[in-house]
Amino acid sequence: MKHNKRLSKSIKKAMFIAIVFIVLFTGIPLLVNQTDHNQSSGQTDSLISDKVKSYRPLVEKYAKQFGIEKHVDTILAIMMQESGGRGDDPMQASESYCGKRNCIKDPEISIKQGIYYFSQTLNDADEDLLVAVQAYNFGRGFINYLNEQKKGFSQEAAIRFSQEMYANDPDKEKYRCLRNGARELDACYGDIYYVKSVMAYRDELKQEK
Repeated sequence: MKHNKRLSKSIKKAMFIAIVFIVLFTGIPLLVNQTDHNQSSGQTDSLISDKVKSYRPLVEKYAKQFGIEKHVDTILAIMMQESGGRGDDPMQASESYCGKRNCIKDPEISIKQGIYYFSQTLNDADEDLLVAVQAYNFGRGFINYLNEQKKGFSQEAAIRFSQEMYANDPDKEKYRCLRNGARELDACYGDIYYVKSVMAYRDELKQEK
């Protein structure tokens, strides 16, 4: 019996050593190799598309022209929210340019117009960045709305403005209400969570520098 007990202990010890060997000399290299593979294949966890990043020099050019060069990351974040950098109008600036959608067919014109328009919202908002960002989506009427109420930006104010604009428009069919919860709130005008999304993208861009 004693011999069997010693044998049992020896077997358990051998199994323990084998497990440690597998973990140390097999498992870890596999994890490292997987990490190396992700890095070498260009896989990243970035929220920002490569297309948006490729437009940075052009954004810097026009941001400087319109005197808002300190807001380059915010402009790129707006582009990311608007289009992900895709298409001929990556800043979705057609409506501010010609009064209707899809009239811009050149990305550089889109970027120039989008940055110009954003510079105007910043000016009208007295450099209040959150107000200016939401006004890029809602239109500059949002700034007047806040001024009349003598209030700054808040999520509640964005929702109320969207609700009022939606309620006052007889043509409800043109609204897609893409944001989760927007239809339930009757807040389908524009993007009620635009600021939250843009600021998240801006923070990501700043972290990547």
